[in-house]
Amino acid sequence: MTDATRTARPLRRDAERNRQRIIEAAREVFAARGVAATLDDVARQAGVGIGTVYRRFPTKEALLEVALEEKLREQVRVAEAALEAPTGWDGLTMFLRAAVRMQAADRGLRDLALGAELSLTLYDRIRERVEPPITALVERAQSEKSLRPDITVHDVPLLLMMVTEIAHHSHQVRPDLHDRYLQLLIDGLRRSESAGALGRPPSSDDVDAVAKAWLPSAAARR
Repeated sequence: MTDATRTARPLRRDAERNRQRIIEAAREVFAARGVAATLDDVARQAGVGIGTVYRRFPTKEALLEVALEEKLREQVRVAEAALEAPTGWDGLTMFLRAAVRMQAADRGLRDLALGAELSLTLYDRIRERVEPPITALVERAQSEKSLRPDITVHDVPLLLMMVTEIAHHSHQVRPDLHDRYLQLLIDGLRRSESAGALGRPPSSDDVDAVAKAWLPSAAARR
């Protein structure tokens, strides 16, 4: 074994340790600050130079995908597992409660679930897997006459946005306060002869436009 070989292996181990340190720091920073956090914030949290971060992850989007992709996939698994619930209503409310819990605990996950800073390829893959089970749950609950008939699958991300926004702003005051409004939301989804008209439902494009307007500005995310 040459001196060069003996030197290269520890360097590779150091590089991998730095990479994992950056990923863990990114998870902590994005969970607390959402996609508004910068690579400089991640570097400080990881205790490495900004150049080290850029060598491993040339863009913030690349780091976000690695740091939070598994959590996004967990949300997909939650949606798919909800299909096994005894009724469509049980499955839909199970998904809503789980998604709110996950997104309330991780602001970065909430932002990414709405498509912020994600490549279209990954975002489309996630949405393609989440929408079918949620659509099935909505249709099943409506056929069982438990869910009001004017709800669509495109209402779901906007409903999650409403409750998780309360969670993020009330966390330091009352960490459980958003549960009150989640229950109010769920009660409002129940089919009722006395329910008022909701107006025109949102389209997929409407959801994307609202999410883009709601999330931190592009300037703040650089």
